[in-house]
Amino acid sequence: MPFTKLVKSKAYFKRFQVKFRRRRECKTDYGARKRLILQDKNKYKTPKYRFVVRRSHRDVICQVFSADLTHDVCLAAAYSHELPRYGAKLGLTNWAACYATGLLLARRINKKFNLDYEGNTDAATIGEDFNVEANEERAPFKALLDVGLQRTTTGARVFGALKGACDGGLNIPHTDRRFPGSTKEGKEVKANPEFVRKYIFAGHVAEYMKKLAEEDEESFKRQFARYIKAGVKADDIEKTYVKVHAGIRADPFKKADPLQKGYFAGQRAKARDAKAVYPKKYFKQQAISKEQRAARIRTKLAHSGLVAIKERIHVRGVTLAPARA
Repeated sequence: MPFTKLVKSKAYFKRFQVKFRRRRECKTDYGARKRLILQDKNKYKTPKYRFVVRRSHRDVICQVFSADLTHDVCLAAAYSHELPRYGAKLGLTNWAACYATGLLLARRINKKFNLDYEGNTDAATIGEDFNVEANEERAPFKALLDVGLQRTTTGARVFGALKGACDGGLNIPHTDRRFPGSTKEGKEVKANPEFVRKYIFAGHVAEYMKKLAEEDEESFKRQFARYIKAGVKADDIEKTYVKVHAGIRADPFKKADPLQKGYFAGQRAKARDAKAVYPKKYFKQQAISKEQRAARIRTKLAHSGLVAIKERIHVRGVTLAPARA
């Protein structure tokens, strides 16, 4: 038999150290985090900001964080569920919604620090790559893109939030090689500004709506039922996002209507069907006393007949040894 070296010996397990909790939960890439928050020592406590983009099934979250010694500090945040305040009520997780959310956060940051950077306001060049240029008075707000564990594939929605933040006036170092429609020509990757512009105004959604309505009407009614119910047509989507962008630039801190109900409040307000059968809710059993526990055991033993025999022997005053199996 050939010699086999024992790698995981007793010495290995004695020195084994478990990984961080968020690494075990597959939530944080600590290698990437270290590179993002590491600051030069001669800059002392100057914060290094991160433009954090996260996406769930219902929401898009954009935040600006800085790392402290013991915790992270959130400077500002924007969510796609805030877009209905500006007119976009549907499709709150697509590429256009990510762009609008990034734009909303950028305008909030600039207004919070009174920075005179409007970003890209030219409608003709909105799909082109834009990098803010510093003026003589104050430098633009700089942050680094933090995508977490998301895949940075070409056309990913995290780059929609990045594009919106850059067009809103933030300085985020990037290239346009991962924007939608980018093609590789030899060793160079070239972006397609027209293709990016279509995605910014949800033109890809409108195009798919028209195509599906012509090919399969049943699938169209099923997939775009909420659009049909709200009366939103394919030709209205681009106009909607034009108004959304204008509203965000006019008032990035617009408050929600006091009478507006959120998702969960709307679900609770729905009338329940009297004949419907809903699943039972199971709650954690509360602590019981010793007497109550003994009563439960007697009840269980009574069904098997053991308690009846024990009580009959006890009443007669006779004590017998337990029967052997």
